[in-house]
Amino acid sequence: MIFDLNFPPTLLAMTGLLFGAVIGSFLNVVIIRLPEILRSEWTNEAKLFLGMESENNQQLSLASPRSRCPDCGTQLKALHNIPILSYCFLRGRCSNCRRLISIQYPLIELLSAFVTAYILTVHGISEKALFSLIFTYSLIALAVIDMREKILPDQITLALVWVGLIASLWGYWSHPTSAIIGASLGYLSLWSVMHIFKGFTGKEGMGYGDFKLNAAIGAWLGWQSVPTVILVSSFLGAIIGLCAIVIFGRDRHSPFAFGPYLCLAGWVAMEWGDQLNYLFSYLSP
Repeated sequence: MIFDLNFPPTLLAMTGLLFGAVIGSFLNVVIIRLPEILRSEWTNEAKLFLGMESENNQQLSLASPRSRCPDCGTQLKALHNIPILSYCFLRGRCSNCRRLISIQYPLIELLSAFVTAYILTVHGISEKALFSLIFTYSLIALAVIDMREKILPDQITLALVWVGLIASLWGYWSHPTSAIIGASLGYLSLWSVMHIFKGFTGKEGMGYGDFKLNAAIGAWLGWQSVPTVILVSSFLGAIIGLCAIVIFGRDRHSPFAFGPYLCLAGWVAMEWGDQLNYLFSYLSP
């Protein structure tokens, strides 16, 4: 159902840009802090298991402490937390130590702003837009965390599986039966590939976080989308990986984050899945 608020497309786009930029600022917090929270929890659990005294540091969460410069530790003022504008105003540098601020912050805010504007313009103010935004924001956070840390946190992937199953009740991308099969097929397909690869090489070529992420995508989009997502993500990963090795001299034995390509393929399949399926059916002999 689309709520009839009579918003013109331009107003929807502007609302999406503003709202998306704010959400992008929060996504940056998740991307930076969630791995730190997990490392702290893993360290304390390991020390507890070994009978060692755990660290008694200030409790870190997504809400506290307030944001600080990672170099000098200066607490950021509210004026310095305005999405995109603060980065431009400060010319990409900390107001205190003048160290460069990571370009990740405005890029994530811009990405979130534009995809939010796109989703609201296409789907209007609706349940489908809400589910699309939840799926999109989760994929952005997962993709960047995996690029930075080579992990896909269960706190996001498993929650995404359950929300995808709930979303199937509305039938926008899949129905409950298709979603359940999609989650199972999404997990088992990559799990099988990893074990076949391990049987031939003796190495695990993929992490379990990738299986869970693919299960989440299958839960959202249904089992029919799983082959398309795997095909598109594998193609993107192969092309970009080869370019990184040939052009930038990347070590081909270094760890390779597959999550970002799954996220991109999953989002493309959500928005243009029918067109992709038509293209593949047209290209197939």
